[in-house]
Amino acid sequence: QVQLVESGGGLVQPGGSLRLSCAASGSIFSINIMTWYRQAPGKQRELVATITSGGSTNYVDPVKGRFTISRDDAKNTVYLQMNSLKPEDTAVYYCNAWTGSYDSWGQGTQVTVSS
Repeated sequence: QVQLVESGGGLVQPGGSLRLSCAASGSIFSINIMTWYRQAPGKQRELVATITSGGSTNYVDPVKGRFTISRDDAKNTVYLQMNSLKPEDTAVYYCNAWTGSYDSWGQGTQVTVSS
C-alpha cells in the first residue's frame, strides 16, 4: 500500500503563491501516476494536474500557466507550485497515487485564496 501526506496549504491573498507537498511512503515503487485533485465547497472533486513516473505532466485548462507539478524522487515527494492564485482556486487539495491496480489518497490540505 501507498500512504500519502499533503502539506503546504493555507490562506493567501489573490495573486499570491503557495507550494503544496505530497510525501509518499510504503510501496512507492508501484506508483505510475501522481495526481493533484481539488474539491471546492458544494462542488465535485476535480483533477488539477498529473505527473507520470516518466515525468510527463498534464494540467486542466483553468490552471495552465499558473500551476506546476513536479516530483523529487529522492524525497518521494510530489509538489504543486501554485502562482497567481485566484479566489476560485479555494478548495481542499488532495494527492492521489495510482499504481495500475489501486489508488491511494491523502487526507487533503486546505487552500483559501481571499483578501
